Amino acid sequence: MPATRDGAAGWDEYAPFYDWENAQTVGRRDVAFWKRVATRSAGPVLELGAGTGRVLFPLARAGVQIVGIDRSAEMLARAQERRTRMRAGRKRVQLVRGDIRALPFPNRSFPLVIAPYGILQSLLRERDLAETLTAVARVLRRGGIFGMELVADLPAWREYSRRVSLRGRRAGGSLITLIESVRQDRKRKLTLFDQEFVERRGQDVRRRHFSLAFRTLTVHQMASRLEKAGFEVSALLGDYRGGPWDPRAEAWIVLATRRK
Repeated sequence: MPATRDGAAGWDEYAPFYDWENAQTVGRRDVAFWKRVATRSAGPVLELGAGTGRVLFPLARAGVQIVGIDRSAEMLARAQERRTRMRAGRKRVQLVRGDIRALPFPNRSFPLVIAPYGILQSLLRERDLAETLTAVARVLRRGGIFGMELVADLPAWREYSRRVSLRGRRAGGSLITLIESVRQDRKRKLTLFDQEFVERRGQDVRRRHFSLAFRTLTVHQMASRLEKAGFEVSALLGDYRGGPWDPRAEAWIVLATRRK
């Protein structure tokens, strides 16, 4: 399937539904955490995989100068629309279309880089992750912080087929149904989400099919890769209040410092 070859596959198709789904699932439960981290940073913040700006715009409104990078043109188009509508803080936001494996920024540009909710797990090959960590280390200042969250325990997701996962109305009145399947490719250590969004407006019915793939990575595996890339892990957190991590924690958050 295309999604297993390139982690970027599916995200353009997902863009029209991303905010609708996340409002019902992730919501804003992680935003306050990233806001606390970012407001302590002395200088601009870089967000990897900024998407439609779910995390980025609350940080900008809190006074953070922030750059968001994403590979999906459709995601960024929606972020740009939100930026245009901003009443305050618009000048604090910069949106860049680019590849996080080859960040298009000068060396030591940022004191803080963040990668919220599983973005690094969309890098499906080991070399893609290694290139990204090297790129992050290059653009971070000495002593700078790299903060990320992993999707907790992906291998434990139970497989199922064509389940109605969500149903609700979008602003504007259309009814949306998400029909979802989950597959585990344990040989390649991938969890695959086959998505079908059905949007109904009166007699008009539109369907969109795509797949998203995420790579299985444990906290300790990520910590090992960070250390190899020149970071020192400074905290492993298990919730958005800063509590300690364990394998059963609700959140898997890693904070790492660039050594030299």
